[in-house]
Amino acid sequence: MTLTNWAGNITFRALTVHHPSTLDELQHLVADSAAIRALGSGHSFNDVADGPGDLVTLDRLPYPIEIDKDAARVRVGARTTYAELAPVLHANGFALENMASLPHISVAGSVATGTHGSGVANQSLSSAVSALELVTADGSVVALERDDDDFPGAVVALGALGVVTSVTLDLVPAFELRQYVREGLPEDFDFEAVMSDGYSVSLFTDWRDTANVWIKRRTELPAGDWHGTRAADGPRHPVPGMPPGSCTEQLGVPGPWYDRLPHFRADSPPSSAGDELQTEFLLPRQHATEAIRSLRGIADRIRPVLQISEVRTIAADELWLSPYRGRDTVGIHFTWKKDWAGVLPVIGLVEERLAEFEPRPHWGKLFTRYPACPERFSTLARRYDPAGKFRNDFVRVLLGE
Repeated sequence: MTLTNWAGNITFRALTVHHPSTLDELQHLVADSAAIRALGSGHSFNDVADGPGDLVTLDRLPYPIEIDKDAARVRVGARTTYAELAPVLHANGFALENMASLPHISVAGSVATGTHGSGVANQSLSSAVSALELVTADGSVVALERDDDDFPGAVVALGALGVVTSVTLDLVPAFELRQYVREGLPEDFDFEAVMSDGYSVSLFTDWRDTANVWIKRRTELPAGDWHGTRAADGPRHPVPGMPPGSCTEQLGVPGPWYDRLPHFRADSPPSSAGDELQTEFLLPRQHATEAIRSLRGIADRIRPVLQISEVRTIAADELWLSPYRGRDTVGIHFTWKKDWAGVLPVIGLVEERLAEFEPRPHWGKLFTRYPACPERFSTLARRYDPAGKFRNDFVRVLLGE
């Protein structure tokens, strides 16, 4: 059977796909393999998980969801999805600080690629990690905690250090949110004022004159004018013209955090069900207005191959390979039509436009320019995996090999 990623634009080259059912089986598999990569839920749009050797997925490795109520932490198996985890946490009075736009993705895969939600005070999903366990090149199990020297390099690591088997996440008390959609945001809007006026705020635009705003708030949105916009008169999908049935509830109806933070419901196919390509660039937040203005200058090149763009904010962290390392960030995301030949030159043009703002790519999406790899991460990867059994083409390019 041909194995592809969720979008179907990547066909994995693995000779064999393994599904170990015990930790011991996984350890022997890793120790005996000359080349191996771990696969999460397959929601990356590039070949970050691909490789010419063995491929392992942990969908049969039993790891219960273990909540430590006293420490406000939860330990989960790497292949657990946020859709599986979130209702269990809520039933026990806990929540995650943030979630991505869709809950169908695996915890370890999201963490390893630096996936994020939105909110000026909210860090990435990776920043919630307080501990992890992984099987390294010789089959050993290594456990790392937040205070360990290697920890900041091991969280966002692209699978280069080993096969992550479990992740421990920080929790906060459960909470409710309301979701609103406002339309017609004017071109001259105040970026900081808009993006700060909610727990999580996203802008959606096709690079015409206006944008729509999705606001997730703990409190009601005040009636009347809101930054020059009008209230949507019914539920919306981020992509204009698509039916909103797969989206989480809007119109200010209060609901649990896990059913408002994502844009898409866990019981429905996400977004356009894979008929898309995606790119995202992460820039210092202080350059948001200039970057958006610069991209409007090439709107006529972007729109023919675009479904929709989303603009979000992410708070800084100190993880070595994180796209948000050391800087509060704005993420400018592109959901493209599934037309690689048409999209590729436009990605290059977007990269040129954003170059002056020091962009970093989202590791799970499509880009052509690799950022410089921190030397301390290169050193860590070669120490954990001296023979390179976890290094595929993607990682080798990053490490300069």
